[in-house]
Amino acid sequence: MANVEYTLKGHVALVTLNDGENRFNPPFLDAYIAVLDQIEAETDARVLVARSSHEKIFCNGIDLEWLAPIIQKGEIETAKAFFYQLNRLFHRLVTYPLITVAAINGHAFAGGAIMACGFDFRFMQTGRGFFCFPEVDLGIPFLPGMNAMLCKAMPMDTVVEMELTGVRLTAEQCRERGIVHKASPPEKLLADCLEFGRALKKERPVIAEMKNRLYRPIIHAIEVEDGPYIESGRYNIG
Repeated sequence: MANVEYTLKGHVALVTLNDGENRFNPPFLDAYIAVLDQIEAETDARVLVARSSHEKIFCNGIDLEWLAPIIQKGEIETAKAFFYQLNRLFHRLVTYPLITVAAINGHAFAGGAIMACGFDFRFMQTGRGFFCFPEVDLGIPFLPGMNAMLCKAMPMDTVVEMELTGVRLTAEQCRERGIVHKASPPEKLLADCLEFGRALKKERPVIAEMKNRLYRPIIHAIEVEDGPYIESGRYNIG
């Protein structure tokens, strides 16, 4: 089983994240970006839906078990390369020429919740899983691009609360706050996402240009503002 794979459901590309808790490390990011490239280049899909094969976890963010020892050993160039690679994924998602839908079928924590914010729409499973940014307790400040992604996906007062308190939200609470498009029962989550996607068959060039305009603050933050923080090599991890 590949770390990341996809199948076609008509004009919807269904991406499955298969790497356990789907923590961000170089092999997983490489596989993820490669699948996004493959779908764009080799299919006529107009919508992308992403889910996890893990029964409880959508994505738990950065693989700190891999990254923390890298930083502790002073391998800063490796750490820099990782953060640039992570930003390539985030940049790819927000500029992707398909409508993107996150099927959050379990916990979305830290970078996993940030990634979900990069999708155009989010559906979340009820009864299992929290949406949470625990970085305030881990001592990890957000990069400007990450902050911009959050501000796209939720009201500013919710961004402030979630970032500064680390509160955990259920699917129902996420729906109430406008973070997710719909809170779906487990047995309906994927069907709801696919039904939503099948109703949308928009032209790729139009979607790409709309995203370039809609998400310009995120794109600018990733391309321009994040670099100095990454280059500083001062990472509060480990």
